[in-house]
Amino acid sequence: MENNLAVAEKVASNLLKISAVKLNAVEPFTWASGLKSPIYCDNRRVLSFPEVRNYISAALSNRVRLLYPEAEVIAGVATGAIAHGVLVAQQLNLPFVYVRSAGKQHGLGNQIEGVVPEGKKVVVVEDLVSTGKSSLAAVDALIDAGADVMGMVAIFTYGLDQAQRNMELAKCRLDTLTNYNILLKQAINEGFLHHSNKLTLEKWRENPQEWGKS
Repeated sequence: MENNLAVAEKVASNLLKISAVKLNAVEPFTWASGLKSPIYCDNRRVLSFPEVRNYISAALSNRVRLLYPEAEVIAGVATGAIAHGVLVAQQLNLPFVYVRSAGKQHGLGNQIEGVVPEGKKVVVVEDLVSTGKSSLAAVDALIDAGADVMGMVAIFTYGLDQAQRNMELAKCRLDTLTNYNILLKQAINEGFLHHSNKLTLEKWRENPQEWGKS
């Protein structure tokens, strides 16, 4: 596979082409958290496009092979990264589990679905990282279950300062296939975003909580 920059550019381009990422600086999107944003990412759309899906799952798998050759289990974060995690585990021929945001309210009350023997080396797969809080909650659940979490790989990150701080505090390495800066560059180069709107999107990333209030 290509070098990391080439992969990042191709993944960003693919996400734009299949509308997994939408950009609108004039009519911002509202996230589930209530945050106003000129960008919205839904990487579940990747699953409906076999060529894109295969490329991304191969890229994630290669990243795990390179960074974590000792990995023994792949863990997907529910719900968006379950399918992506399964694809990676299948390519690497490794066991797979997924982690809920909280334990079930019925049955065994499991938060982790699948088997993670204590001490096993686990790599977490995410589809998207915003603030990193939900991703790190999955990491905490795995650690509480006795897993040795080596790090996390994801398709895309907004690159928010809060996410970087959260990852650093948790001492969790995050490696993504592509990121916000590369996506903006590809969006302009390929006509998905006019260059005059670039500053608006850059300002959002600098202070997303205040951006929508102005």
